[in-house]
Amino acid sequence: MKIAITGGTGFVGKELTRLFHNKGHMVYILTRSPKRSTANTKYVQWLKEGAAPEKQLEGIDAIINLAGTSINDGRWSKEQKREIYNSRMEATEEVLRIIAKLNKKPRVLINASAIGIYMPSTQVTYTEASADFAKDFLAQTVRDWEKLADHAKSYGVRVAYGRFGIILGKKDGALPLMALPYKLFVGGTIASGTQWVSWVHVKDVARAIQFALENEEIEGPFNVTAPDPKQMKDFGKQIAKTLHRPHWFPVPAFALKAALGDKSQLVLTGQRVVPTVLERHGFKFDYPDLQSALADIYK
Repeated sequence: MKIAITGGTGFVGKELTRLFHNKGHMVYILTRSPKRSTANTKYVQWLKEGAAPEKQLEGIDAIINLAGTSINDGRWSKEQKREIYNSRMEATEEVLRIIAKLNKKPRVLINASAIGIYMPSTQVTYTEASADFAKDFLAQTVRDWEKLADHAKSYGVRVAYGRFGIILGKKDGALPLMALPYKLFVGGTIASGTQWVSWVHVKDVARAIQFALENEEIEGPFNVTAPDPKQMKDFGKQIAKTLHRPHWFPVPAFALKAALGDKSQLVLTGQRVVPTVLERHGFKFDYPDLQSALADIYK
């Protein structure tokens, strides 16, 4: 297959590119700063004046849209929030423009999304059928992102959006920051510890995207979370056990709010989210439980 990826040089994009290469697919990475192309990877310039990526993308089978400023970088100032939101809208609008220009439309658009769309709760379990959406900044960003991506349907393109949980990897994502206190022997429960962490190994994220790409019955939202969500206190204890460190130094909520501002909601609130759509269609996680996921990451 010929597959175009936006955000292909990021955390998930790199893992996805490796997976596609192993499967023998040709990957087109849309980037502002193209590198030298290889036998199985072509770098295509986009989002720069004069760029016309559609000229190099005729005949692609799928587009995977991961582009957007990371929510893990920096404190959420007004400027940072604006960049997080606008970067996603701008990239998705360009994806739609490219699709409109192509003579042969891709069969599918897989768009990134996030479980932050769901209302924080310690009691509710969310599936893709849940419509109890939050109204904060992150949730509104995700809702607008999904709504915009849906416009690709007007070109006859199947659209599915993966609502990512907390993606775990050794060097990128949220885990390095969460594990750092334990490495320094000061790890412990964050706030009440009852908030849910719906996590997923980055390798399973890539596999889930490929699964949705190949499974024509998957449309609309699909939750990309392992079937083993943990409350924060138990998540921390498993990190401590894996790293052979103590779990004893509590972190009060007010300290995180003071340090991170609105961004603190990423660890102070959470949702218990399960991957109903993926499992109903037969997807099997390589890392279905937190113990095996952390063991692989820190092996």
